[in-house]
Amino acid sequence: MLHYQLIMGRAKILLVEDSKSQAKTAKDFLEKNGYEVMLAENGKAAIKAVKTTSVDIILLDLVLPDMSGNEVCRWLKLNEDTKGIPIIMLTVKDDVKDKVAGLEAGADDYLLKPYNNGELNARIFACLRTKALQDELKQKNHQLEELLKRLEIMAITDSLTGLYNRRHLETILKEEFKRTFRYKTPLTCMMIDIDNFKAVNDAFGHHAGDAVLKETAKIITENAREADTVARWGGEEFIVILPQTKKEEALQAASRILKIIAEYNFPDIPDERITVSIGITSIPHPSLNIDTEEKLIHTADCALYEAKRKGRNKIESA
Repeated sequence: MLHYQLIMGRAKILLVEDSKSQAKTAKDFLEKNGYEVMLAENGKAAIKAVKTTSVDIILLDLVLPDMSGNEVCRWLKLNEDTKGIPIIMLTVKDDVKDKVAGLEAGADDYLLKPYNNGELNARIFACLRTKALQDELKQKNHQLEELLKRLEIMAITDSLTGLYNRRHLETILKEEFKRTFRYKTPLTCMMIDIDNFKAVNDAFGHHAGDAVLKETAKIITENAREADTVARWGGEEFIVILPQTKKEEALQAASRILKIIAEYNFPDIPDERITVSIGITSIPHPSLNIDTEEKLIHTADCALYEAKRKGRNKIESA
């Protein structure tokens, strides 16, 4: 529960009143009750004040010399920066139509002059309490939105490398596959596997192995295009999906990745070299009927196996 002093003691009030005597009387009373009070003699001065100074609540006289309180209220409620400030309309007009007009303009409360100071204080507190609860709710909603965003990212991301995970890759590949067949454009799958990765873990420990995975993921990502999708398939395997890319173009990208990794100095395994083997396949395929995402990945995996069989640190296409 929001404490009385917490709300009251920190509030800054803008009092919009053209009568100097009424303004002074109200200001003295409010300051005795712990408020900080700013004065504005007309509507334009009030609007200028809220543009330059943050206020917690506005006490707004309905009858002003330059523009009506309703006009000021309407302007404040339409402005993105000031629409959340509570407004209590103060007036001698007790006609129901005037009250309705003020509330329709956006006023949060309506108090007739001459007003009882105790009632004014209670209405201010009620408005500030409501605003504090609304602000707290907004903050919690914002925190919830941020949490949901993080959870969404976690659901599609590999926690170690920061790449997309296998599940999200399968979702993307399904969409790319549909697009390829719809528009009859080429699609290439590149499967990359770190050679002798178990030996790295055995010799240097899993911490070093994790560092190698992260560095390798970074190299692959830096050498992929913005349109490509890079993901960790599992273990020491990575997949790159290259839309609208023929096999010949993918082979050039694969050669670049192969060379960079082979020459890269991995800081966690000094004096050791890391190599990768790469398998590539594309659709449309000249001889194979690759009509599903699973077949595309399987064919690339077979090409990868062939690269391993031929001695590793090689590229094979199927």
